[in-house]
Amino acid sequence: MKREVPIGISDFEEIVTGKYSYIDKTMFINGIVEAGAKVTLIPRPRRFGKTLNLSMLKYFFEKTDASKRHLFDRLAISNHPDIMAHQGEYPVIFMTLKDIKQDTWQACYDDLKGVIGNEYERHNYLLSSSALSTAQKRTFQAIIDGNASTAVYRRSLKDLAQYLQVHHQKKVVILIDEYDTVIHEAYLNKFYAQAISFMRAFLGGGLKDNSTLALAVITGILRVAKESIFSGLNNLEVCTLFDERYADAFGFFEADVHSLLSTYSLAHHMDAVRTWYNGYGSGNFRVYNPWSIVQFIRQAGIFKPYWVNTSQNDLIKFLIRSSGTTFKKDFESLLDHKPLVVNLEENIVFSALKQRAAALWTFLVASGYLTFTRWWQEGKTTLTELVIPNIEVYALYETIIDEWFADIVDFGEYQTMLQELAAGNIQEFQEHFIALVPPMISSFDVSGKEPEKFYHALVLGMLVSLEKTHEIKSNRESGFGRYDVIIIPKNASKPGIIIEFKKVSQLKKESLATAAHAALEQIADRDYAAELRTRGIRKVIELAIVFDGKRVLVQEGAYKSRDVLEPCRTVKK
Repeated sequence: MKREVPIGISDFEEIVTGKYSYIDKTMFINGIVEAGAKVTLIPRPRRFGKTLNLSMLKYFFEKTDASKRHLFDRLAISNHPDIMAHQGEYPVIFMTLKDIKQDTWQACYDDLKGVIGNEYERHNYLLSSSALSTAQKRTFQAIIDGNASTAVYRRSLKDLAQYLQVHHQKKVVILIDEYDTVIHEAYLNKFYAQAISFMRAFLGGGLKDNSTLALAVITGILRVAKESIFSGLNNLEVCTLFDERYADAFGFFEADVHSLLSTYSLAHHMDAVRTWYNGYGSGNFRVYNPWSIVQFIRQAGIFKPYWVNTSQNDLIKFLIRSSGTTFKKDFESLLDHKPLVVNLEENIVFSALKQRAAALWTFLVASGYLTFTRWWQEGKTTLTELVIPNIEVYALYETIIDEWFADIVDFGEYQTMLQELAAGNIQEFQEHFIALVPPMISSFDVSGKEPEKFYHALVLGMLVSLEKTHEIKSNRESGFGRYDVIIIPKNASKPGIIIEFKKVSQLKKESLATAAHAALEQIADRDYAAELRTRGIRKVIELAIVFDGKRVLVQEGAYKSRDVLEPCRTVKK
């Protein structure tokens, strides 16, 4: 019988007892037990199976009135009797914070109170336990009712663990899913300090020096720096995407995907599925995005971005838009399908995301918006090679950049401008460009401390808007120098375009015209057209785009119609 794909179902019992397909990840339990770590933090991108895996741990460890052992029959973990001896032996606290997405601290705090209250309600049998005092029962009921004090909620994780341990005379397993969702929203909506303060007390109380704790597993997207959340927590083991431990516990493998596609008569799409949804590094493995595979099957083989549409991606949009010139310049390489080598930061401090590129690259990798292909040590520095994982994620960046420009200028006019440029209609391009420049300059700060922001933003726009018909290269070597931008048509009968951007030098007392002349001379003298020649492109357009504040001049070179297959001009020494 063909089973259904479990769309939006993250409850382990519902999946394995229902008519749903399930990729067996139960050996994750074996890893947790054998590791012997007191507290384990496992950061993974969203929709990679974190909630389902923690739900599985809950059903495995939790001591219940009705045995849940049958849920693991015929699954891989059932072949390990030493591990199965732990099944149903512990009281368990299980909380998922993945749905706490509010734009104010009060609303966020109210949701936190609700999640905590629900878990207390799940253990409401303690209200009849002789292990709790009358005062403790009043506090317990106040948490369920949602009217306990803030101080009580801050220590509520530790208190519940103590209540359970005393009642069951057994140490407690704590499972916290998506612990950093609150922190993401807090950073984006400017209540970061309040959220950090609460989460530090809440998690720290439950996990630090807690004698009632058997083990704890925490999932999220990021490894947030210890000084921000896990202050003083010395018993924390972190297993990131780079670690071999648990590398096979999240995401689908090639064999998993092939088996699923075969079951639903979609195996003939395997090659295309690989380019759309595969490519995420997990230890030494490459894994597929589970959410996208399940959605692809549910939609009977329709290729489109599924994962990137599961949230608003607001934080990613904000960070890319507000990033500095260096980041935008490096990001161009990724959009040009070129790998980028960077030094990542092990811990994330949210306040550093806009100041340090290493922190931003780390965030994008941990979130699944970039991935690594390899890493190596150079002295005390670990270098990592990054790429965009697949077509699905590339599509997200296209959308972010398109929306970015749409917020600044008339997007239809902007696309028309680029189409005129690509067609070699320079007069029309110039008219559109000069009309659109003032609002764009205001947004990208040409006249401020980072005049290249506008230039790199424009290149990013070209990369995504012209990607189907042209190859865009920026700041690369050609001939005897490094050009600013070169637009290479995939159809060699179309014109190739070289652009040199220049800001008028007040020190040299340049005018727009003299600066444009110098830029065009540079294009010619350094033979930037050399790369176009190697591509067999016969027509070249040379452009100087010169700025003086919000004043701009677009000047076309004199050699727009020359045959670039002729011998090169003599290069000036």
